[in-house]
Parts: sequence; C-alpha cells; structure tokens
Amino acid sequence: MTTPERRTAGAPRQAAAIFAATLELLADKGYDGLTMEAVAARSGVNKTTLYRWWPAKDALLAAALTDSDLLSFPMPDTGSLRGDLLDLARAIAGLLTDPSTAPVATAVLAAAPRRPQLAAVGSAFFAERLGREQPVFERAVARGELDPGCDPAAIMDLLAGAIWFRLLLRGQPLTPEYLSGAVDLVVDGLPRAG
Repeated sequence: MTTPERRTAGAPRQAAAIFAATLELLADKGYDGLTMEAVAARSGVNKTTLYRWWPAKDALLAAALTDSDLLSFPMPDTGSLRGDLLDLARAIAGLLTDPSTAPVATAVLAAAPRRPQLAAVGSAFFAERLGREQPVFERAVARGELDPGCDPAAIMDLLAGAIWFRLLLRGQPLTPEYLSGAVDLVVDGLPRAG
C-alpha cells in the first residue's frame, strides 16, 4: 500500500516526487547538470508536465527549495531567545552536515555567484525562511528579551553566517560547544528591551 503524496498548493499532484528528483539531481550533478529532462526522467513525470508548471529549471528549483520537506525543520519555541536561537543553530548545522541535505546546500552556494537567477532563488528561499523564523523574535520582544528595533535578518545573518563560514570555508567541525558559543556571542551583543 502506498501513501498519498503531499499536495503542494500551486503544483501538480506529483510535486513531492518532482521536488525530490530536482534536489537529488542538484546534489548529484550540480547546478549545470540539473536539467528539466533529467528531472522528468528521475521523477517519472512527463517533461511537458514540468514545463506546464515551471517555465525553467530556476523556477522548478525555487519551488523545490521552498516547498520540499527536505530542507525544512520545525521552528523552535523553547521559552527563551537563547534556547530558540540554539535550536535554530543546531537545525542549520544539521542541514549542512546531513548527507541527504549537505550536497544540496553546498551546490546552491557554489553555483549562486555565477548564476544571478540561482542567487535570486536563494534569496527567495532565505526570505521565506526568515518569515517562518519571525515568531521567534516576536516572542523574544514580548518577553522583554529583545529590543523591538532589532533586525531579525541581521541576527540570523550573524548566526547562520558564522555556521556556514566555519563549516564551508574554514573546514572546521560544528561542535555543540561552537554552536552554543556562537549563540552566546549573538545574544550577548543584542540590545534588550528598554
């Protein structure tokens, strides 16, 4: 017995298989090796179906990055800003180190500087992710842990940027101690509610 596929709004019934094939090919072949033909073959969907929903591979990749469950994780609600940011740091580290997600993240990162359209895909993905993270900061403001004038995007840039930089550019491990220390540096530097 098979389970029904999750229906993504604004996408065909086979969206989960299409998105999985897209991200697998990105990880296996890189951005240049990702083609609509290869996605159709791997997902078992007719190429015309792909083009009916997504006019080009960048549109398909954008949908796969934002709508696939592969790169999603639950937003934390630990009762403190520090706890929520630590959970977010662990989730980001998990995406960058898990064998099923790390190749996708690094392929997008590697291709984006040479591909303005892919950079736009990444920008849309991170904007959507920041929208889902927004309640973390709203709760922190309501608890008096964070000044309402703080910029959530800058906070996440500092935290996620440190994680990406350490792993992908320095080649250093993302230990629990490192993640906790990075969160402490970010949180300790934030202005509190007046």
